[in-house]
Amino acid sequence: MRRMFTRAGRSRPKGPRTRWKAGLITLATLAAFASAGGLTGAAGAQPAHRPVTAAGLADLPALHPKMDCADVTGLHLENVTITSAAVSTAGAPAPYCDVRGTIAPADTIVMRLPVDGWTQRYVQTGCGGECGSAGINYTQASACPVVADGTVAGATTDMGHQGQNDGSWAADDPQAQIDFSYRGVHVTSQVAKAIIARFYGRSPVYSYFDGCSDGGREALMEAQRYPGDFDGIAAGAPANDMVVQNTFHHAWNVLTNLDDSGHYILLAGRLPLIHNAVLSACDRRDGLKDGLIDDPRRCDFDPATLICRSGQDPTTCLTGAEAGVVRRLHDGAVDAAGRRLEPAIAHEWGSELDWTLFVPSAQGQTVGSENFVLAFARYLGYTNEVKPDWKLSDLKFTVASFWNTVQSSGYLSAMDPDLRRFERSGGKLLLWHGWGDQHISPQGTLAYYDAMRKSMGGGTVDRFAKLYLFPGVAHCGGGEGPNTFDVLTPVMAWTESGRQPGRITASNVTNGTVTRTRPVFPYPTVARYDGSGSADDAANFVPYTPRQEPGPDYHWLGERLFSGDYQTWCTASGTDLVCRPSRTWLTRRKEA
Repeated sequence: MRRMFTRAGRSRPKGPRTRWKAGLITLATLAAFASAGGLTGAAGAQPAHRPVTAAGLADLPALHPKMDCADVTGLHLENVTITSAAVSTAGAPAPYCDVRGTIAPADTIVMRLPVDGWTQRYVQTGCGGECGSAGINYTQASACPVVADGTVAGATTDMGHQGQNDGSWAADDPQAQIDFSYRGVHVTSQVAKAIIARFYGRSPVYSYFDGCSDGGREALMEAQRYPGDFDGIAAGAPANDMVVQNTFHHAWNVLTNLDDSGHYILLAGRLPLIHNAVLSACDRRDGLKDGLIDDPRRCDFDPATLICRSGQDPTTCLTGAEAGVVRRLHDGAVDAAGRRLEPAIAHEWGSELDWTLFVPSAQGQTVGSENFVLAFARYLGYTNEVKPDWKLSDLKFTVASFWNTVQSSGYLSAMDPDLRRFERSGGKLLLWHGWGDQHISPQGTLAYYDAMRKSMGGGTVDRFAKLYLFPGVAHCGGGEGPNTFDVLTPVMAWTESGRQPGRITASNVTNGTVTRTRPVFPYPTVARYDGSGSADDAANFVPYTPRQEPGPDYHWLGERLFSGDYQTWCTASGTDLVCRPSRTWLTRRKEA
């Protein structure tokens, strides 16, 4: 398939530095706010020779506000309305100025500005699903020192729409689609830094982004499209292949489990049986029986081994049809010829207990996967098409259907593996994923990381990016593995003192008590029990790098999406999106 992922139109592409008519503050306005202290909190603006804390963070003096919190409502930025500003302690360890407003046309911005001392850092957080609400959530970062003591300035956005989880917010509103795709996070970073500059008399020394799921997609979108917005980025379980994720991936979860009469074949009551069989087959592959599969790629479990034998108690085994569903759910979406329609294995062995996302407990139930697909495909997935009556059976698992569907990847997905602009600006990236993720394939993130290394070279990637894979951890957290950890401090330390990310200690916490800890190392290194002491203590594990990786083999129909070729910039024209190739891609074409 050689056609570009674009729609015809007359408007010229808008690059990351240009002014948008609908709500981006102008460079002149930014300059006025920067005069209070300089808008320096972007990649490459890192002061040298600062004292460093034990955590590896720069020992920055705490600053106090230069104005009263309530007076923030009087600040003027073009196309920005600040609706409220009041001191609060809700949801934070220290008092802060709670700022709320709107960036035109409809991006809600929420900020927390410490009033008892700000250590000159800014952290913007992402949101999940289709967003639609604005709440600051430092994902897997509660132990980060400046988050824990409340001395960091934070912000987030609802990405241009409110509520309406059924996707109808996108109907005939192209600007809302643009804001959700990539613009909302960018303009929020600009506006937040401008407000911080006036409130404290100087801009952030360092700026960071922390997000998981769609927040992980937002994180990679920033690194790809706006490499100067953040010095460091923590991107968890990224839904960067958004269009495939919310069509073929989730639709396959449902449709492959239906018989010819439309009844579910596999029900959730069978999942513990399957999970126990998987652990029995693969738990010891890493040398330790601990209820976790260290690397599911090394597990060769065959669901056919659970098919009932003659006379066997049916509660202890599966029918042939059930075993077939288990295999297909694990392997992921394919066409009739067996060609992959998603990058990699869809659901890893060991994650079965969380397959309730798409395996119902009873007939007649609507599972989460179906809701995801309907909300996306009816209003957002097909460029300039609103299909309120669209149903899962309308999606065909064919080559033609695949390429027709992924046209919207040009603006919705964040698949470009060439992050040289982010790397050259001094940016640092920490990618992470749970091996037990029931929602987004961890091997999808591995496929993206592999594409980065092929595109940029392994040496270049190693200078600015690390990947962590957490055994037994479900989507953004939860699961049976140690599922509480801090991904933000390593990014900060790498950015501020050059301390390369190494061991991250993950914990299981029950009723406030730590019951198990386990180290996780940058991929491809894994943790191995040293044979002494408690297997629930991270101190008794050492790093081990396998001589040979089980793969990677990420050959699939959409491989060319791992490039800059597909990326477009869009403008709103009435009720339509008008999209053009990115200038970066056009420049690459000329240089080639």
